[in-house]
Amino acid sequence: MTQTPEQCLEALDLSLPRISKPAGNLLGFKIDCRQIFVSGQLPLEDGTAKYLGKVGDTISKEDAYEAAKLAALNVVSQLSLATQGDLSKIAQIVKVSGFVNCASDFTDIPAVINGASDLFVAVFGERGSHARFAIGVASLPRGVPVEIELIARLRDEG
Repeated sequence: MTQTPEQCLEALDLSLPRISKPAGNLLGFKIDCRQIFVSGQLPLEDGTAKYLGKVGDTISKEDAYEAAKLAALNVVSQLSLATQGDLSKIAQIVKVSGFVNCASDFTDIPAVINGASDLFVAVFGERGSHARFAIGVASLPRGVPVEIELIARLRDEG
């Protein structure tokens, strides 16, 4: 029997972070035509940035990978809200967008965003495999090293 995403989270010893209301005039997620669009999520724990800095300058690639995992866990929290606590309603993680606040000469951007991709596959199995982009940027909100957004598809009802 296949584990549910919630069982996978438990097996990974992970719990979903509490979600704060987004700063600004936006939603944490929006559902349209069975697609869930999750707004960019930061590596926050209890509403506070756990990781700060510019990758390749003030934060290591390894710590940034962990930051991407935490941002992805916040994405999963948004998906849980969107599915009323039943992550099995997610048919597929379709697209992941990853932004890395990095030094201008840092080029291992995909390795950082692998933290998010690895988490999605660990939680959702095959349904967690996805298309993706990873880009370096000059800065991100709150001075965090990573921001992750996502598009997922809901299962057909019935």
